[in-house]
Amino acid sequence: MLVLFWGAALFIGCNNDAEKKSDTADTAPAATATAIQDAEFADAKYVEIGKKGIAALSAGDVAGWMNGYADSAVYVWNNGDSVAGKTAITAYWQKRRTEAIDSISFSRDVWLPVRVNKPQNSAQLPGVWLLSWYQVNVKYKSSGKKMTQWIHTLMHFDANDKVDRAIQFLDRVPINAAMAK
Repeated sequence: MLVLFWGAALFIGCNNDAEKKSDTADTAPAATATAIQDAEFADAKYVEIGKKGIAALSAGDVAGWMNGYADSAVYVWNNGDSVAGKTAITAYWQKRRTEAIDSISFSRDVWLPVRVNKPQNSAQLPGVWLLSWYQVNVKYKSSGKKMTQWIHTLMHFDANDKVDRAIQFLDRVPINAAMAK
């Protein structure tokens, strides 16, 4: 396709010198635009995957939420805690959703799908990441108290469009306070 483009530009450019100067100027940015960027926007389908997941979690459908996860997924929190494997992540959230959380909802959400072509450091995985920010509203069963805070979640997708790594940034202080009787 690129050869066809350049061939057409050369053919048109040979017709007269004025067009040649204009075409050369017009094709230079196109050649630059095809260079691979370190990162770029990814397909919006990843936003839909993320939204579908939090809708399922809000409805208490942990299995539906976990449908979007790979068997080898790892769920990490900003404090360093983690859960590894889809089975363990499912068990964690099933227990959390049935025993601790009475209701949970997400609002004011912002989503950004990004494809990392060239990692900027050794910890960054190449591929598709979905960055999300949302306000979470939770009511806890043990205390009846409510908690609201902003949470930032990063999700990395494997080649099968399944989440293989989730990193969640939250503040445990309001969670602990809301869970206290």
